[in-house]
Amino acid sequence: MTKRGRPRNFDRTAALRQAMEVFWAQGFDCTSMPDLIDAMKINSPSIYAAFGSKEKLFNEAVELYSTTEGGGIWGGMTDEQTARLSIEVMLQASAEGYTRSDRPRGCLIVLGALHTEGGNETIRRELQARRAQCMTIVHARLERGIIDGELPDGADCRSIATFYLTVQQGMSIQARDGASRETLLAVASYAIAAWDSIISSA
Repeated sequence: MTKRGRPRNFDRTAALRQAMEVFWAQGFDCTSMPDLIDAMKINSPSIYAAFGSKEKLFNEAVELYSTTEGGGIWGGMTDEQTARLSIEVMLQASAEGYTRSDRPRGCLIVLGALHTEGGNETIRRELQARRAQCMTIVHARLERGIIDGELPDGADCRSIATFYLTVQQGMSIQARDGASRETLLAVASYAIAAWDSIISSA
């Protein structure tokens, strides 16, 4: 069967990365189609033909972010020998990743769509689900810490995970507001310094 239509004459992966950075810097709702056209260097019919819709483009951009930028933050959670070190490495990687000079500041998954009024509810729920996946990762690592004897039996892993994710997500907001890498690394250090106290009261 003969294929119809004009062949795609742009690098889809490169265009997707450009879209990712626009969404990362501006969020879903504040990113317009002209913004995407300007960043991706292709016209709107080509964007719709390649990605389907702005929502589908955003979801692909978030997936790219998760497998590239996010991988550097979450990749070590299962590799480190202790739960404490896993969380420490995650917070340090977040401080470094959120303040790179060649990337938008903060985290796309945290900052991409927060508004409940006037925003895209489907996108907001998608990012909420991805943040819940981060909770699952941290929670599972803490439960493994119980099995390994690092945490006491019956430790409230959900509350501990919530505390450290609250710190990490707050670091994203601070980075967007201009906090330096040194400041965020200090925040990570303070949060880890609280580990023994948190575990002893768990």
